[in-house]
Amino acid sequence: MAKVTGIGGVFFKSTRDDKALSDWYQRHLGIQLEPWGGAILKWPEDKSEDKGLTVWNVAAKDSAWFDAPFMINYRVDNLGELLAQLRAAGVQIVKGPESHENGKFAWIMDPDGNKVELWEPMLWDEKNKQR
Repeated sequence: MAKVTGIGGVFFKSTRDDKALSDWYQRHLGIQLEPWGGAILKWPEDKSEDKGLTVWNVAAKDSAWFDAPFMINYRVDNLGELLAQLRAAGVQIVKGPESHENGKFAWIMDPDGNKVELWEPMLWDEKNKQR
């Protein structure tokens, strides 16, 4: 059975200044920011080819990336199989699957109307877009 294997990312919007908020998290909570502005938190016990990383990023308040204040991205081990299971169970699939350079994505709605992102990770590679 396909399943969630961990958190793929935690994303939320800043109500004021996303750069300042990211800096606050780095300064006060020790989240090490990457040059692109977010953080990668690694989970060495995850056996996927990307070694179980988690992405962390603060979005601008007017970002169109997601609508709610937060978005949770769940890492999954087999997106195609999981989507088939979800469809069979009557879960609303909003979009996907889509292939990107860092893996496959799909979006579903939970019973409360929260949009949830599912991610089958792959190592970052331009040729992954064609998969």
